[in-house]
Amino acid sequence: MARTPIVTREQVPEELRGAFDAETAGSGGVVASGPGSVMINSPEMRRRANHLVNYLRDESSLPKRIQELAMILTARNMDCQYIWHAHAARARQQGISDEFVDNLRDGKDLPQLPADAQTVVHYATELFREHKVSEATFQTALEQFGALGLTELTTLLGYYSLLAFNANAFVIDVPDGGEPKLPI
Repeated sequence: MARTPIVTREQVPEELRGAFDAETAGSGGVVASGPGSVMINSPEMRRRANHLVNYLRDESSLPKRIQELAMILTARNMDCQYIWHAHAARARQQGISDEFVDNLRDGKDLPQLPADAQTVVHYATELFREHKVSEATFQTALEQFGALGLTELTTLLGYYSLLAFNANAFVIDVPDGGEPKLPI
């Protein structure tokens, strides 16, 4: 259980109940797990954030393999158990090697990936460590993904950082099973 209780409709201010109802319609009127269980404390914010994540997941120009790679890079850089749990297996399913996923989890040297994925690794690593990217790293990523894809990649890293902040600050439980946890 997160540090705050599960939000019910009655706890939400009247003016936000429409957004709450829209966000919980598919889950029986409650959001009981994941970063959404925290973000529903502000139903309108969650509704707006979901428009962005739905675009990033379903309409982005980035291949799913690149998206999942970006998500696990974010999870590791943010030490976010919940996002790691949610996306490490998906990254493997999308073709990110077991060796890469395991080494990323364990903080070991990362094996080389195909050029597009390696560009993501360099870009994300530099952005998380330095909070900016060098001209050379930026140009390589721009050549690889174009302005559209690079904008989406950067926003994806930022969005999953937002989720990690919520998951980490509110201490969202990680379901049992699945991928081994991050050694943090």
